[in-house]
Amino acid sequence: MSKDTGVKITKWASVANAPFPAEGAGNQTFSMYQLVAAVIGVPLFLAYYFRLGFWIWLIFLFLPLGVLIYLLYVYTSSKYASPYNNKVKLPGRNIEEYITMKDASLAGYVGRNKIPMEIFFENYFDGKIDLCGDALEILEARHDWASFEFAIGQAKFLVTQWIPETIMHTKKQDEDQVRDHYDRGDDFYAAFLGPSMVYTSGIISDPSKNETLEELQDNKLKLVCDKIQLKADERHLDIGCGWGTLVAYAAKNYNVDSTGITLGRNQTEFGNNRIKEYGVDPKQARIICMDYRDIPRRPKYNKITCLEMAEHVGVRLFASFLSQVRDMLEDDGLFFLQIAGLRRTWQYEDLIWGLFMAKYIFPGADASCPLAWVINQLECAGFEIQTVDTIGVHYSGTIFRWYQNWLKNKDTIIGKYGKRWFRIWEIFLAWSTIISRQGSATCYQITAHKNLNAFDRAGLISGRRLKA
Repeated sequence: MSKDTGVKITKWASVANAPFPAEGAGNQTFSMYQLVAAVIGVPLFLAYYFRLGFWIWLIFLFLPLGVLIYLLYVYTSSKYASPYNNKVKLPGRNIEEYITMKDASLAGYVGRNKIPMEIFFENYFDGKIDLCGDALEILEARHDWASFEFAIGQAKFLVTQWIPETIMHTKKQDEDQVRDHYDRGDDFYAAFLGPSMVYTSGIISDPSKNETLEELQDNKLKLVCDKIQLKADERHLDIGCGWGTLVAYAAKNYNVDSTGITLGRNQTEFGNNRIKEYGVDPKQARIICMDYRDIPRRPKYNKITCLEMAEHVGVRLFASFLSQVRDMLEDDGLFFLQIAGLRRTWQYEDLIWGLFMAKYIFPGADASCPLAWVINQLECAGFEIQTVDTIGVHYSGTIFRWYQNWLKNKDTIIGKYGKRWFRIWEIFLAWSTIISRQGSATCYQITAHKNLNAFDRAGLISGRRLKA
């Protein structure tokens, strides 16, 4: 127990340690009953008072006024709610010790007057704020100098972009978002992903070891192939394959016929070159630039993997995506899904981070949901869950290593892509190291199969059940 923080502070070689793991306000202090009462009650009262008809109430009062009341309620509750069960003693330093204001419009944020997180990062990206040190160290103490209230910019993004994109999810929308993001330049991503070029969570084998990023990704590639019991001559499909490393690895080490699907043009070219680099015959493995909805349903696949792409499918299309996967899978096949999601017991920081990610890092990834929602979708689609592992802390260790790589390549990135792009990814990687470590967002590895009476469930029994 630390006298300075009031909570137990751990020390692990594998994961960056939190010096101030403060608890923020969130759904423990949020009243859904009050929100529903305000959203419905205020328009109803106005309709009654002014004697308005139902359709006038619905079109001119409930719909627009309900959205406004919702946003005002969330803003008020996020601004004034007290932290829930917080035992951490913060440093109590002035904001000037953490960040430097370079614009007169920010002059009010002095002393102990905290700056809303959205206002901070927007102005940091614009060059109106500078950091007084390392971004990760400063963000570790964020509760000392930043607040997590909803700002106007977030409300505007939610209404004008996030909601419409969540509803639509057309092929054109997904293609534009993916290519704008992933076709920026392979060197941009190599600057933090390193030689493996794997943009998904690695796996820590021993928390007491300081494994390299490459070791974490090698651990993950092997674990995925072992979880789906990959065997020689099987047909393997990787949906959302990124730069194709899993496809090349599976084909080389397990002698399977492996196909990767991505919308990224750069990723397609890189992945097919990677297959050649791994010494794999192009007839045995290939990366195809294609929307997942256009994948041929036949012949079927023995094993299907999808690592952190299903979030981009979206909530609206998630059920049809899983139905498609089930249709493409052999009756005795296995489906491996690695998917990131926000925790159900949320704090306001979680939601603000989620909107930041949706705007700047992963637009269109609105199916990042709690585990219960994902499991329900899988079971409703006709899958039986074999295993579920939470790997959020592994993600923290992975992202921390990405962050270290990013800082090493600072001058190169700024020279080619500019200071703004460097700063956006600097905050993304530093903040996400914290977010995934504290459980705000996590990642799940789910192994599933068709829920058929004839499925050979005994064939999935392994010694894993006997390990602690």
